[in-house]
Amino acid sequence: MNKQVVRTVFAVSVMLLISVSLIFAAGAAERADRVVVYSAGPGSLSSMIAEGFEAKTGITVDLFQGTTGSVVGRLEAEQNNPQADVVVLASWPAGMDLMNKGWLEQYKPENADLLQDGWNLDNYIFGYSASALGVTYNTDHITDPGNDWTDYAQPRFKDIVAMPDPAASGSALDFLAGYVYTFPDTAWDLFQGLRDNGLEVAGANRPALNSVITAANYLVLAGVDYMAYGDMAIGNPIDIIYPASGTVVNPRPAMIMKSSRNMENAKKFLDYMLSDEAQDFVASVYIIPGRKDVPAHPDRVAYEDINVFDVDWEWMTKNQSSINEEFQRIFR
Repeated sequence: MNKQVVRTVFAVSVMLLISVSLIFAAGAAERADRVVVYSAGPGSLSSMIAEGFEAKTGITVDLFQGTTGSVVGRLEAEQNNPQADVVVLASWPAGMDLMNKGWLEQYKPENADLLQDGWNLDNYIFGYSASALGVTYNTDHITDPGNDWTDYAQPRFKDIVAMPDPAASGSALDFLAGYVYTFPDTAWDLFQGLRDNGLEVAGANRPALNSVITAANYLVLAGVDYMAYGDMAIGNPIDIIYPASGTVVNPRPAMIMKSSRNMENAKKFLDYMLSDEAQDFVASVYIIPGRKDVPAHPDRVAYEDINVFDVDWEWMTKNQSSINEEFQRIFR
């Protein structure tokens, strides 16, 4: 090979290396002003927080919204090429499962000390908000909605009660596991009684609630309360109670992925989620704010006024799969 050819090959190689370097640099620069957030709704709240963060920081939020199951499924599918920087779910045990897998980054955001007791798990998981599971009923058809979970196995409620499917709703699964944990000797008798009384397992939270709004059913058990309050606010004929024996209040976890490509932006996003502005957004959509110094929406029951099951989240995380299998067996 003559010298001229060698020089040409060398020059081309250098240009290729420079081009590749520029491509990678451009990709890094493109992501330097972004943060990728996977969030399990509600969509209106996710969008408000994303837009508020963008306005405050100038950092673009790439937002994927879905159910807890679809978010977790996407994370698992992307394990060889992780994309998410921040993950927000609707199920505390689902967040704990990510932590137990070693997928989360430890970080303490601003205002974390103002969270409700127990809503900061070792600086890995933060309950930035919460929903309670109640009983929503159609006020055009029900005047006495009952008082406790066991009432709905009574003949007067036959064939008019629905419940979100724990296989489709993370919050319904959390309720199921929390109820089994709280009443281990009687829980399965109740669910068998509900099955015998015609309980309809009606998909995720929204279709289950819609079945009550349209009077296809008259009551829905263990639905997320913020949806009910939102529908009440626009005039739908429903109301909600919290059963006397207690219920599950599910902190909605926000977390940073250890695989984040935009770690500093992810930390800024967590800081923003616990800011005054973002917590006010939480309250505006009838969800319980994570910070105890931020008041709930005035038209909903406050967290401190709800009788809450004293559950073991670690136990629930470990046992939810087998509990759901038993529930599905009963309702097949």
